[in-house]
Amino acid sequence: MPIQLIEVRRLYRRIADQIGDLIARGEFKPGERLPAERDLAKQLGVSRPSVREALIALEVQGYVEVRVGSGVYVVNTNGAHRQASPLPGDSGPFELISARWIIEAECAALAARNADAAQIQGIKQALDAMVRDHKRHKMPVQSDRLFHLRIAEATGNSALELVVNTLWEERAGPLFSQLEHHFDTPGLWSAAIKEHNAIFAAIAAHDARGARTAMRKHMDHAASRFSTSWSKRK
Repeated sequence: MPIQLIEVRRLYRRIADQIGDLIARGEFKPGERLPAERDLAKQLGVSRPSVREALIALEVQGYVEVRVGSGVYVVNTNGAHRQASPLPGDSGPFELISARWIIEAECAALAARNADAAQIQGIKQALDAMVRDHKRHKMPVQSDRLFHLRIAEATGNSALELVVNTLWEERAGPLFSQLEHHFDTPGLWSAAIKEHNAIFAAIAAHDARGARTAMRKHMDHAASRFSTSWSKRK
C-alpha cells in the first residue's frame, strides 16, 4: 500500500480526544460537570490554555456545554448513541494569539516606520469604524479585522500581509469563534478599542518601539481575557 502521511496532531486535539473518549466510555456522565481546568491541566501534565482549547474543541464537537458562571458540563444525550463531529483543523485559540503576538507586533513596528499619510488615515478610518460599531451596540469584528490588515499593508511587505490575513482567517474559524462567544461583551470591546487607540497613536507618531509594545500588550490582554475562569465569570 502507498505510504501515508503521518498527521502530527496538535496538543489540544490529543487532549480533546482523551477527554472525549472518557465521556464516550461513561467515565463522565451526561449532565456531570467536568473537573476544573486547573485540575485537568495538573492531571494531564499540560498547560491550562491547552486544556481550554481542548474544551472549546469538545464544545464545537457537541460533547460538552460551557455554562458561564458555572463550569463545563457533559451534554445529556438521553442515552442515545451519538456520532461526534470531527475536530476542526484550526490552530488553537491561544496558539493563534501567540503567533499574532510575534507577527503583528513586528508589523506594527514596521508600519510605524514605513506608513505614509494615506495608510495612516486608512488605519484611523478602520479604528473609527470600530468605535461607531461599538456605539451602535454592534460587535466590531469586521472593522477590527480591517484595522489589523491595514497595519499589515502599511509594512510595505506583501508576504506579511498574506501571513496576517491567514491568521485572521484562522481567527474566524469555529474554535476561536466559539471561545470568543463566551466573552464577547461590550466591556471586552471597550478595553480592546482603548488598546487599538494606543497602537494607532504609536504608528501615527512613527514610534516603532511604542507600536510594537502596544500590539504586544493588546495580545497579552486578549489572552488574559479569554483565560478568565468560566466558573467565576458572570
